[in-house]
Amino acid sequence: MTTADEQQDGPAGELAPMKAQVYKDPRPKEFFDPFHERVRRAKPNYVYELVRVVTSLYAWVVFRARGVDAWKVPVEGPLILAPNHFSFMDHFFVGAFVRRRVQFMAKSQLFSKPMQWIYSPGGVFPVRRGFADEDAFVTANAVLGRGGPIVMYCEGGRSRSGRLSEKPKRGIGRLALESGATIVPVAIHGSSKVRNWKRLQFPKVVVQYGDPVRWERIGDPTRDQQQAVADEIFARIKALYAELDERLRAV
Repeated sequence: MTTADEQQDGPAGELAPMKAQVYKDPRPKEFFDPFHERVRRAKPNYVYELVRVVTSLYAWVVFRARGVDAWKVPVEGPLILAPNHFSFMDHFFVGAFVRRRVQFMAKSQLFSKPMQWIYSPGGVFPVRRGFADEDAFVTANAVLGRGGPIVMYCEGGRSRSGRLSEKPKRGIGRLALESGATIVPVAIHGSSKVRNWKRLQFPKVVVQYGDPVRWERIGDPTRDQQQAVADEIFARIKALYAELDERLRAV
C-alpha cells in the first residue's frame, strides 16, 4: 500500500529549489488598472495563439504532455478550469488540450516589462499579491459574464513541497457562486518536477479533465458558502489526481 506522500509526484528532496516567494507586491493598485481594463474590454487576440503554439510544442515535445478526457470541457459558455498547481507551466499544460482561448489569473509580480506586453493582449490578468484584490474578481466575472473560460487555482499559489495543499482558498468558491459558471476540475500529474529541467530532468506530464459541475448563482455568498464550494471543488481535484496517480504507477 502506498502512503499519502507516495501518492504525490515525489518527495520534496528530489525537487530543484524554487526562488524565494514574494508575498506582497509594493506597486499601487493604479499600476494594474490598465491590464484589468484591457481584459474586461476585449477578448484575447492573436498573441494568445502565438503563445499557445510555442508553449504547446514545448509541453508536447519536452515533457511528452498528453491530455485525458478533454472532451469533457464545454465548448461554449462561462467556464472555470480548476487544476492543482505545482508549476509555472500549469497554465499552458491546461490550455494545450483545450481549443478555447482560456484566460488566466496570474500573480501580479509577473506583470513587468517585457512580459506584460504579452500577458495583457493574451488575456492574462493580475491578482495583486498581499492584498484583497477585488479588481481580480471584477475582471474574472467580466470574462465569465461574456461566456469566456478562465483558469483559477484552488490552492492559490504554487505548492512548493511537490504535494497537494491541505486546504483550498475560498476565492474559487466565491467566483463559482457569483458567476454560476461551469467548473471542470483538472488534475495535472508530473508538473511538480518541471522545475528539474535545471538538472536536465524532464518529467512526463499528464493532464486529466474531470466531470463538469456547477452551483446555482448567489449574488453575495457568505464566507462559509464560499469555503464549502471551494472544499468540494478541491475534493474533486484530489480524487481525480489520486486516481490518475494510481493508474500511472500501475503502467
